[in-house]
Amino acid sequence: MLESAFGTTEAAGRWRVMPTARPCALVLLNPHAAGGRAARLVAPLEQALVGTGARLVVTNSVAQARAELLAQPRGHRVVVAGGDGSLQQLLPSLLARQHELALLPCGTGNDTARAFGVHRLPWPEALALGLRAPAQPIDVGEAEHDGRRTPFISSLCAGFDAAVAERALNGPQWLRGMPRYLWATVLEIAALRSHALRVQVDGVTVHDGPALFASSLNTPSYGSGMPAAPKARIDDGRLQLLLAGRFGRLGALAMMPLLSTGLHLWHPNVRCQPFREMDISSATPLPLAADGEVLPATAGLTVRVRAGALQAVRQTAA
Repeated sequence: MLESAFGTTEAAGRWRVMPTARPCALVLLNPHAAGGRAARLVAPLEQALVGTGARLVVTNSVAQARAELLAQPRGHRVVVAGGDGSLQQLLPSLLARQHELALLPCGTGNDTARAFGVHRLPWPEALALGLRAPAQPIDVGEAEHDGRRTPFISSLCAGFDAAVAERALNGPQWLRGMPRYLWATVLEIAALRSHALRVQVDGVTVHDGPALFASSLNTPSYGSGMPAAPKARIDDGRLQLLLAGRFGRLGALAMMPLLSTGLHLWHPNVRCQPFREMDISSATPLPLAADGEVLPATAGLTVRVRAGALQAVRQTAA
């Protein structure tokens, strides 16, 4: 099924898939991704991988997936079939073993897949790209708080949007993608909480007062495709601060459509700026979420970029 994709430089239409041979890859499938719908890929993947030298492992737990990664030789090619949540859980092991990451998107948010340029690819083409294309260095974000460090690829949410992520994770299974995040957003606005934040960017205080959230983006979108930080790039050695200041319920409700369409940066209470290291202190525990996965709330954290820390397969224009 995939021979034509491997044998051409135009396997994905106007995009280039290089036919360079790669070492035998490990394909990790999280069958629980996308509310369990990812499990439908098991049989098609097994068939597609025949003769490629790649090995499919269906992981029934995070511990099993991490063990598989740690057992591979350093710098091995790993194709993750899952979404942002799957990547977040595996990212520490990928970094520890300096593996090459490729992505077969089948999650709910898929913002990393958007940044990799594979979000809209048919899965056979995404698989062909993941098995054969060369990897390139990308940046990784890192949040440090309360004695722990959490790496992230797409976003580190702090405040309102982290609370939305938690609601979305616990939302109804029949809601997918953007509708699920919008549903969670409406509920969170009804219980709106503001936070007294002091935010320092590269040693300069940029905010000291009430704020809805102060989040860090490494990809242009988060929350299942919301174009929140259009200038964010995963290979420029910087993260983007997305800060929403004082908002009431009506103001927050009016701002959400702007955020969904990329017009929020015109709002006087919203700012977006690049940084390499940021410190946030809060008067009350601040909700956190990394790549949509909920973290313990904290009253203070440091966020920094790890430039070029991960090798990843991306689709680039011909």
